[in-house]
Amino acid sequence: MTTGTLTEVILEYPDNRLLIDLCGEFDRNLTDIESRTGVQILRRGNQLAIHGPEEAQTAAREVLNALYARLEQGRSVGKGDIDREFRLAPEGGPDAQLEMFEGGKVEIKTRKKLVEPRTDAQKAYVRSLYQNELCFGIGPAGTGKTYLAVAVGVNMLITGAVDKIILSRPAVEAGEKLGYLPGDMKDKVDPYMQPLYDALNDFLPGKQLAKMMEEKTVEIAPLAFMRGRTLSGAFVVLDEAQNATSMQMKMFLTRLGEGSRMVVTGDRTQVDLPRGVASGLADAERLLTRIDKIGFNYFTSADVVRHPLVARIIEAYEKDAEQGA
Repeated sequence: MTTGTLTEVILEYPDNRLLIDLCGEFDRNLTDIESRTGVQILRRGNQLAIHGPEEAQTAAREVLNALYARLEQGRSVGKGDIDREFRLAPEGGPDAQLEMFEGGKVEIKTRKKLVEPRTDAQKAYVRSLYQNELCFGIGPAGTGKTYLAVAVGVNMLITGAVDKIILSRPAVEAGEKLGYLPGDMKDKVDPYMQPLYDALNDFLPGKQLAKMMEEKTVEIAPLAFMRGRTLSGAFVVLDEAQNATSMQMKMFLTRLGEGSRMVVTGDRTQVDLPRGVASGLADAERLLTRIDKIGFNYFTSADVVRHPLVARIIEAYEKDAEQGA
C-alpha cells in the first residue's frame, strides 16, 4: 500500500495481549526498532503499520514477526531480545535464514533462565562448546565469552553430561598493587573470582548454588590451585587466560581428564603480567591451532553485548593501537 511517496506495510497480529507485550511499556520496543531501522511504526487496533524505505521496512517486519513468534512460545521480549534479532538477522532473505538455523535453534537452558546467543560469533562459540572437549574463546571484554561458557557448564551439569563445574582465574592484579588483604585464603582470592560468582548466580538459585559449592560440585579456585589435579568428569573454565604464564597454561591444559571439557577465555589486549613475561594464551594459540578437536573462536567489538558505548570504546583503543604499531 502506498500513501503519496511513503510506502506502508501492514502487519496483523491476532492476539491483542501478545501485541501489547510486543510493543512494550509505552511502546518502548517499537521505539527501539524505529531508532535502529529509521522507519515509523503506528499501532491500529491489532495491526502495526510500518512507514519507511522498503529495505528498512523489511528489516523491521522480520524482527517484529520473530519477536511475536517468541511471545507465542511463552517467552518474554526485552531490549536484549530485540538486539539479538537485529544482530542475527541474516543477509539474503528467507533462504539464508533457513540455512542459518539448519542446525536447530541455539539456546542454553539453566535453572534460572534460558540463555540465547545474540551474535553469529556467539552462536558459533556455543556450538563449539558443545562439540569440542577443549575450546578457546578469544576477544575483547563484554562479548560473552565467560558468561556463555558458564551457562553451558551449568546446562551440562544439570543434564548429567558432567559431574562438576570448576571455574578458575589467575590471581593477577589488574595494573595496580592492592597490598595486603586480610582474612583466610578464601577471603584473599574471592575478589579476583567475583565475576565467576556473578555468572553462576545468574544461572543457579542461591540456595542450590551454596549447597553445590559446599559439596564441591561447583568449585571456584585460583589457577595456582589446579597444579597436581586430574580433572575427570568436570566442566572446567579458565577465565582471563591472557594472565596465565606459559608454564601455568601448560599445567592447566594437561589437567584434562576422562569425560571432562575445558574452556579457555581471554582478551589478548588486557595482559596484566609483569613486563617480559609471555602470555600463556598467546603461546597456546600459536601451538594448538592445528590440532583437531580443539575449537578456537574469535570475537570483535561487533560482538560486544554490554552498553553500546563499550563497543565504541574498544574500537577507539584498537584504532589507536593500530596507528601506534
